[in-house]
Amino acid sequence: MRNTLLIASIGLLVLNFSLAINASETNSTKVNLSLQKVALKAEAIVIVKKFGGTLKPHLKSAMKSSGPVAAIEVCSVQAPAIAEQLTKETGWSVKRVSLKARNNSTATPDAWETKVLQQFDERQANGQPAKKIGYAEIVDGQYRFMKAQGVVPLCLKCHGEQVQDNVLAALKLHYPKDTAMGYKLGEIRGAFSLTKDLD
Repeated sequence: MRNTLLIASIGLLVLNFSLAINASETNSTKVNLSLQKVALKAEAIVIVKKFGGTLKPHLKSAMKSSGPVAAIEVCSVQAPAIAEQLTKETGWSVKRVSLKARNNSTATPDAWETKVLQQFDERQANGQPAKKIGYAEIVDGQYRFMKAQGVVPLCLKCHGEQVQDNVLAALKLHYPKDTAMGYKLGEIRGAFSLTKDLD
């Protein structure tokens, strides 16, 4: 009887010890994943800032010197080139997407991006400023990050509710299937979308 109780007690001790080790490993894994997410988010934010910080001066310069038609030319060439360069430099997939895409070949969102963009619209409609709207999630072994692009005054010349005829003509030339107009100041025009494969 004593041997049975002793064996049972030892069994319980081993079981408890095993559970404690598993719990510790699980907690350690969660901590490591949380730290990895923080690092990835910081990395993604730097890339987004570099994208915007590279494109915006070109747009402002073209707008100031030659007007919105020249800015369209810059945007149609520079934005995809910047995205491609950042993708090569960083190991992330870098692009811009929108529910109302201007460049259908590069800016059309996938199902996940569409869902996030719809959430961004809801958040903005509920009073959250576009500059504070972002979202990150691990999806199918990839870290995915999106940062909203809000409509600022510079955007309205080519994306607003009233666009000049010469601008419309330039848009039709560069983007025959353009749907990225009719926006108001502060609305979500689209988002930077970044993806990185996890090891």
